[in-house]
Amino acid sequence: MKQSDSPILRPEQEAYLERLLPPRDPLLREMEERAAREDVPVSDPEVGRLLSVLARATGARLILEIGTAIGYGTLCLARGAPEARVVSIDTDPARLATARGYLERAGVAGRVELIEGPALDVLHRLQGIFDLVYIDAVKTEYRRYLDQVLPRLRVGGMVVCDNLLWGGKVAAPPDEDDSNADALRAFNGYLMMHPQLQAVVLPLGDGLGVATKTKPTIMEMGGPY
Repeated sequence: MKQSDSPILRPEQEAYLERLLPPRDPLLREMEERAAREDVPVSDPEVGRLLSVLARATGARLILEIGTAIGYGTLCLARGAPEARVVSIDTDPARLATARGYLERAGVAGRVELIEGPALDVLHRLQGIFDLVYIDAVKTEYRRYLDQVLPRLRVGGMVVCDNLLWGGKVAAPPDEDDSNADALRAFNGYLMMHPQLQAVVLPLGDGLGVATKTKPTIMEMGGPY
């Protein structure tokens, strides 16, 4: 979620793109207002809309979200792929309870599994092959999330990573006081150069990485060799 006005677009461009977005339904609008009021990090509306588009376009049947918060991205993913099961991980039990309430009101809770715990402790226990993975959690752990989920993502599946521009700070000189910016700067290069992925970083929201898996990992082929 952007922390303030866009550091990427001119104000008139940002306002124009905001006007292009269709009005959110009352439930999403309520979630946005709550997130702003309580300073909860949720996906920007344009990112939520893209999540729905990608979930539908990929024909996703099994979706993983790392970082539930109050369930805004979760709901967008579940609505975009009405046949999919969504697995979402978060460390905060109160936020998971809030997310569950919203998902129940939206009528999608039966297709969503909410898991409490640190993602790096949970990921290895999950079953199945994912079609779409959305990463929006601890920024310094993004590379380890990707390394763990990539062998479990089908070839042709997609990974989406939020906050990759970090308010524009990743493009600034390194700052020893901002470990998130440093980690994301390193992650962006890793994502773009990964041999199993074709990726792009988009100036959408707070910077969105979108990648598709083009070939199996060595682990999937029985390695390391």
